[in-house]
Amino acid sequence: MIEISVSALKEKMDTKEDFILLDVREKKELDICALKFARHIPMEYIPNILPELDKRVPIVVMCHTGGRSLVVCRYLVRQGYNAVNLVGGIDAWAKEIDPRLTQY
Repeated sequence: MIEISVSALKEKMDTKEDFILLDVREKKELDICALKFARHIPMEYIPNILPELDKRVPIVVMCHTGGRSLVVCRYLVRQGYNAVNLVGGIDAWAKEIDPRLTQY
């Protein structure tokens, strides 16, 4: 399974698990709303930053609703990374976890 729910992500955060939250949205989307603890790298730059990612650390990939992040997640898995896709993306996070975030 290469998916994780927003509630499971919140649990990972609450228990202080070691992982990278990788936000692959564009800057204009981050200007609307963002999770401050996420590492922001637009989707198109992912191949360039692979050497910076530790294959031993799990990665949760997120975008707006989960489509782009699923593509990136599958790519990372093929490259040997332990990656999962955040189902529903920041949209689901705003609806289910933090309604203070601006939805778009």
